[in-house]
Parts: sequence; structure tokens; C-alpha cells
Amino acid sequence: MAKINGNEIRPGNILEHDGGLWAAVKVNHVKPGKGGAFAQVELKNLRDGRKLNERFRSEDKVDQVSLDFKDQQFLYETDGKLVFMDNETYEQIELDADLLGDRRPFLQDGMTASIQYYGDEALTVSLPQKVKCRVVETEPVQKGQTAANSFKPAILDNGVRIMIPPFIGPDEVIIVHTELMEYSERA
Repeated sequence: MAKINGNEIRPGNILEHDGGLWAAVKVNHVKPGKGGAFAQVELKNLRDGRKLNERFRSEDKVDQVSLDFKDQQFLYETDGKLVFMDNETYEQIELDADLLGDRRPFLQDGMTASIQYYGDEALTVSLPQKVKCRVVETEPVQKGQTAANSFKPAILDNGVRIMIPPFIGPDEVIIVHTELMEYSERA
């Protein structure tokens, strides 16, 4: 673990603070007219999702943590647990489905996901940025409707509702951006 000064904290840094692991979400460096400069940091707990606003002065020392990333293959889900397999050692691990949050429906059988580890503890699961989904239900195209910036609602094969362009019909395969949860392009 490396020690860094409070003014060296950047968004995306993982810090050990108050006995927990925190990700720096937003960092605002403030230099008031009176008194010393400080960094106002918005932190998010990697274990339980709590948020915290903390003020670090430049002379404060903070522990910066480095995490390991492993690509692992999703096998199946059982009792709210997701089972992944390490592609190198073939070791299987079970993770809570809550780690994915609202992106859970985009996880498909056999998909390779990137899992962040702190020692032996899995903290986050990152899906591929884009996945293929089939449109199950959508409204029919209306004649005379312009294609510029007009979208219609659709339901995908995984049950997620998104907005798609009017030229996409039912049973078409599209590519969805998993972080933004929106239409990206035709497959």
C-alpha cells in the first residue's frame, strides 16, 4: 500500500480510509483565501455503496490501494449468487448478484466479465461495454415520422426497457451500451 498526500487524490483512486475501501468519485481542490488548501473528495464505499464527503489537507497521508483485475467467465446463477470461473485455474467463485445492480440482466451465459479483487475479496464486476440483445416488443413504425431524434420504447429479450430508433422492429438484434443502458447500433 502506497501512502499519498491529500492533494494527490484523483478520481478513480482506491483509498483505505476509516477501516474501509473507498473509491474517489469526485475531487475538488479548494484554495481558500484564508487557511491552507485542501481537497474536497466524494468517496464511495466499495463494499456497501455508502457515500461520504471528506476533506483532506495537503499534509494528510492517505493509503492508496491497488486492485487486481481478473477476467472470469460467467457460468450460471443459483439462489441469488452468480457463479464465475477463472479461465486460467478453472477455480469457481460465487458472488452476490447485487454486485451488478441494474446491469444484471445484461449478463449472459458464457460471457467474460472483469472482476476487481482486493486480495481474495471480489469488490466489483464489470461487464463488456456493449452486448447484443434481441428486441422482443416495440411499437410499429408510423408513416411520416421523421427519423431525426425520435425514439420509441422497446422491451429486450432480457426484460429491460430501452428507447430505440423508429426503424428497428421486433425480432431484430441490436447492440446495447451496458453502462448507459441505451441503444448503440444495429448488430
